[in-house]
Amino acid sequence: MNKKELSERDIITKYILPAIEEAGWNKQKQIREEVNFTDGRIIVRKKLVTRGKRKRADIVLYYKNNIPIAVIEAKDNKHSIEAGMQQGLNYGEILDIQFVYSSNGDGFIEHDRTITEGQIEKELSLDQFPSPDELWRRYKDFKGINEEEEKAITHNYYYDQDSFEPRYYQRIAINRTVEAIVKGNDRILLVMATGTGKTFTAFQIVYRLFKAAQKKRILYLADRNILIDQTITGDFKPLMENINKIKKRNADKSREVQFALYQSLTGDTEDKKIYKKYSPDYFDLIIIDECHRGSAKDDSAWREILEYFSSATQIGLTATPKETKAVSNLDYFGEAIFTYSLKQGIEDGFLAPYKVVRVGIDRDLEGYRPEKGKRDKYGYELEDRIYNKKDFDRKLVLEKRTELVAKYLSDYLKVNKKRMAKTIFFCTDIDHADRMRKALINENADLYAINSKYVMKITGDDDEGKAELENFIIPAEKYPTLVTTSKLLTTGVDCKTCEFIVIDSEINSMIEFKQIIGRGTRIREDYGKMYFTIIDFRDVSRLFADKDFDGDPVKIIETGGGDDIPNEEEEEEGDNVQAGGNGEIDENPEGYTTNDGTGQIDMDDDPGQPRAKYYVNDVEVRVINDRVQYYGADGKLITESLKDYTRKNIRKEFSNLDEFLRKWNETDKKEELRKHLEEEGIFLSDIEDEVGKDLDAFDLICHIAFDMPPLTRKERANNVKKKNYFAKYGEQAMAVLTTLLEKYENEGVEDIESIKVLKLPEFKKFGSQLEIVKKVFGGKKKYESAVKELINELYTIA
Repeated sequence: MNKKELSERDIITKYILPAIEEAGWNKQKQIREEVNFTDGRIIVRKKLVTRGKRKRADIVLYYKNNIPIAVIEAKDNKHSIEAGMQQGLNYGEILDIQFVYSSNGDGFIEHDRTITEGQIEKELSLDQFPSPDELWRRYKDFKGINEEEEKAITHNYYYDQDSFEPRYYQRIAINRTVEAIVKGNDRILLVMATGTGKTFTAFQIVYRLFKAAQKKRILYLADRNILIDQTITGDFKPLMENINKIKKRNADKSREVQFALYQSLTGDTEDKKIYKKYSPDYFDLIIIDECHRGSAKDDSAWREILEYFSSATQIGLTATPKETKAVSNLDYFGEAIFTYSLKQGIEDGFLAPYKVVRVGIDRDLEGYRPEKGKRDKYGYELEDRIYNKKDFDRKLVLEKRTELVAKYLSDYLKVNKKRMAKTIFFCTDIDHADRMRKALINENADLYAINSKYVMKITGDDDEGKAELENFIIPAEKYPTLVTTSKLLTTGVDCKTCEFIVIDSEINSMIEFKQIIGRGTRIREDYGKMYFTIIDFRDVSRLFADKDFDGDPVKIIETGGGDDIPNEEEEEEGDNVQAGGNGEIDENPEGYTTNDGTGQIDMDDDPGQPRAKYYVNDVEVRVINDRVQYYGADGKLITESLKDYTRKNIRKEFSNLDEFLRKWNETDKKEELRKHLEEEGIFLSDIEDEVGKDLDAFDLICHIAFDMPPLTRKERANNVKKKNYFAKYGEQAMAVLTTLLEKYENEGVEDIESIKVLKLPEFKKFGSQLEIVKKVFGGKKKYESAVKELINELYTIA
């Protein structure tokens, strides 16, 4: 067969693979074909959820299984030898691979990304492809890796039948970190969005350095027990026999890998500073989990520990680098060695996208000013001023507002048949979480009667609620289902099946907002969790529009006090904590005294004194608008109407009507065109309600994007019937085509494109599928030709 007639697959098999193997590459260990390295972006609209295409490299070459070193993009021989280079370079940059090749079977074009001067690209014959040792030598020269450093850099990942290989971005983070450490970099920052596997990445780093004897004593620090326990029994389980958790303020040096709450290592007095029982040079490596929560602050307990063990290599893990008015982690760790953002995670299909329901309440938008002498339900006179949404539930409680919010959420879950979906409701404080719990119980009395854990408050002051946190996290556990909280669930809680994030609290911190959003970004397809919904009662989702929401790490240094919040004391100590964030007891932010920790004022207080929080139960409130927004293909929320959004994106695909008509006519199966549009985030079914459900894809596109007057499917079918189109066919074939036309009229063109349509009941009167094709039309090709002609007739009528 002529080489020009071979497919791309044949070119790879007959020419490219033999050339690579001849150069010394091991087919089983070093050559991988059709390497999918993303999962395909999840696209969500009104009715449909689908995945876009995965990114896939034709061939990836590995020096060792953890070190991909070359990528090859192949084309058939009708293309030039360099035709795949642009795509290969794109993949090389994404995968952090230095050597990129393009081939059409005649030879190779090599692009060497390690070269900054001279000949970056050159042509190679098939027998000139470089060996593994040659590429590795070039890589080592580029990185300046010596023989001693090579041992750690080439050490394998941990892998067994129950684990999985790192994703491409995790591999990059791991390899860059290991390389940096063996090259002497002792302060490293990894920024990875919530849900992208920071602790798994940390484990693989620790495993490789530990097993390569580069780091022999390791300390893993976090500020919450649940984070430590999840990590030990989860990602770090393969090192279980080497792990000790420091507790009861006891220094146990019998294991090489120590886990600790930083609170268990520090204290107000010298005798409580347990970390000093270890010599300053005891640990070789320290991992600081969620390091945005205070480690960078000069006077924090984190910093005290880190400075004591200053000779150790220290790796900070965070989803959100510290960016406060007073401090930045970039000051301590330096620039991030690797960043993987929420936007990139969603684009790759590893994180769940979101839609946002913004709910406007009249009192929030218009404010509330009490009439003169107005008293709350306890008899306290309200201060005469305008209260707005920043005051509600913090200074002033409108009880009917609480009931309205609970009803809106409950009705939304009922209408969307999502009443058993895991939901986190973020409230202003513990008092608000208590009241919202009660309101949600009243709105969902039927499900609460079945199981009293259907609605629960999980806050730092509630032992019963905290005891149920693990059940809320476990996907297979149905209860608790709806949980109210203040700060406890903002970070570190890995609830993979959380489908609803409800925000009824003022949030101005970008860090806190990112952490809250992170509670919903995990995907569990086996539980039907492909995306999550944010229901926003406080316009907090305006922060999505902030340039810093998914931008690069930003360092903001201003004079003034910091915003760090005290953290959880070690639970084993039984300490009473009074803190206001990050999973701890959220005492009243205004600092006033409460009688029971709920935020409700003791009734023995002097009624003549101004009250810290008023409770009003006779002010009516109502929802005056709500709006649904979707995560767009560009990573931003779609703010215009779906019709305008669809028009804009169709015009990106087809610049004019002629271009669309050409593409329509060239596409044998119209279903392929619809699927292509869906991969680009364009769902025609979303706008059927606006434009008309009886329009086919052809007319929807022509009308929406190019302002053509549409014809309904019935009108198009009738126009075909009026012509003498069927006359050339026999009576039986005419009857089959007429039935197909009726099928089109009711369902659309995609339903008649497949030959399988002949298996439907309405065609049984003509015989089996095989009988119709053979006896009525004289064979498959003639049947397919008749259907294609029918479709052409449908769309040639203006």
